[in-house]
Amino acid sequence: MTKMALGTHPFLLGFEQLERLVERTAKSGNDGYPPYNIEQTSDTSYRITLAVAGFSEDDLSITLEDNQLVIRGKQSDDGDGRVFLHRGIAARQFQRSFVLADGVDVGEAVMENGLLHVDLTRSVPESVVQTINIRRS
Repeated sequence: MTKMALGTHPFLLGFEQLERLVERTAKSGNDGYPPYNIEQTSDTSYRITLAVAGFSEDDLSITLEDNQLVIRGKQSDDGDGRVFLHRGIAARQFQRSFVLADGVDVGEAVMENGLLHVDLTRSVPESVVQTINIRRS
């Protein structure tokens, strides 16, 4: 018995890119840093929270690229003559990606106590019923 891929199922028309999207997300290089939470704040809204201690607003960028929310952080390693006896807090860059469904909009982003909050809202599509006329050939 052959296993049918999700994007090639005969009842799912127009979903060919879904499988590629899942593969791209799996390979996006998210290595667990920085840690994050995703919470549902209402029936139609979500909040992504990243722990970005040591980063300023200028060190972070948030972009939306083809339904993919990409959050990047890059600290400038200011070696201003300091001598570290132990350096456990590294100036480490990161990229964290989240795939958003159609109809999910990115709201505001807020820094608070070393946490970056990004709010998302999902618009509820209107139900559309369309009647298709059948003509004789």
